[in-house]
Amino acid sequence: MIKVLIVDDDFMVAKLHSRCVSAMDGFVVAGVAHSGAEALRAADSLRPDLVLLDVYLPDMNGVEVLRALRAAEERDPARTAVDALFITAAREAEVVRAAVRAGAQHYLIKPFNRAALQEQLRHVAALRTRLDDLDEARQEDVDQIFGARPPGSRELPKGLAAHTADLVERTLRAHPAGLSATECAQEAGTLSRVSARRYLEFFAGTGRARVTLRYGGTGRPERRYRWVS
Repeated sequence: MIKVLIVDDDFMVAKLHSRCVSAMDGFVVAGVAHSGAEALRAADSLRPDLVLLDVYLPDMNGVEVLRALRAAEERDPARTAVDALFITAAREAEVVRAAVRAGAQHYLIKPFNRAALQEQLRHVAALRTRLDDLDEARQEDVDQIFGARPPGSRELPKGLAAHTADLVERTLRAHPAGLSATECAQEAGTLSRVSARRYLEFFAGTGRARVTLRYGGTGRPERRYRWVS
């Protein structure tokens, strides 16, 4: 579970964010803070994995809070580094630049719809899972971290078609236990195993599908793909 600390001076907004986070699989609201000082105290005691930060707080701004969290991590190497997602009405370019320099993973400008926040939460979860599973990062892993391109981006590589990608996605979503490339092709009905695997590998590479290996009696293990909900 990814523990989330929500920081917003508006009690109702904080409650809305809490509901959105609680509705996401793999996330739990660890605490809520309504000021910068309260956020720092909560981070010390709760040690969250992710903090949702507003810029406008009554005692200090959210960028200052994040800088203080980073300073605490430097003082204590054993302390787990926290991811940060800004959720704020602040639109000034300098504020956005300051947030990025302080180490924010993303920056959502209010107002936004629920789906936008959920997409960024999925992005955080997919990156954490991918990096935890890797000994070495590939360039596409690094691109997702520093390029800020969310998993599941509909930008398809050359040779892949959007309508076929949608078909493979729907097929995977309909089988939450996972499918092999052969099974996916059979369920989709209009694809070869080779074509299905190309799309499945694309989804795996962008973090929207997870790959597991199923070992049989002989030969290479079978790659199975499960949609990351």
